[in-house]
Amino acid sequence: MDEENEVTIAICKYIYTNWVSKAKSQRDFASKCDIEESTVRKIKNIALGTAKTEYNMSIKTLAKICRKKEITLEEFFRKINK
Repeated sequence: MDEENEVTIAICKYIYTNWVSKAKSQRDFASKCDIEESTVRKIKNIALGTAKTEYNMSIKTLAKICRKKEITLEEFFRKINK
């Protein structure tokens, strides 16, 4: 597995484990973060290892999620780097 895929998996696992899985629903999480529900499904599938395709999350999408979760991108990347 290449380094880019490892980073994507770490990002998706963190988002899914800490936020999506604790949300009322995937739709609710998407709505609150102002992202598409299909994006949340991709994050979930990458996190759980069930995705059949690669997913490259945009910084814009990650920034929206972090903003709604009141965490800076810097803090986010520090958390997934542990």
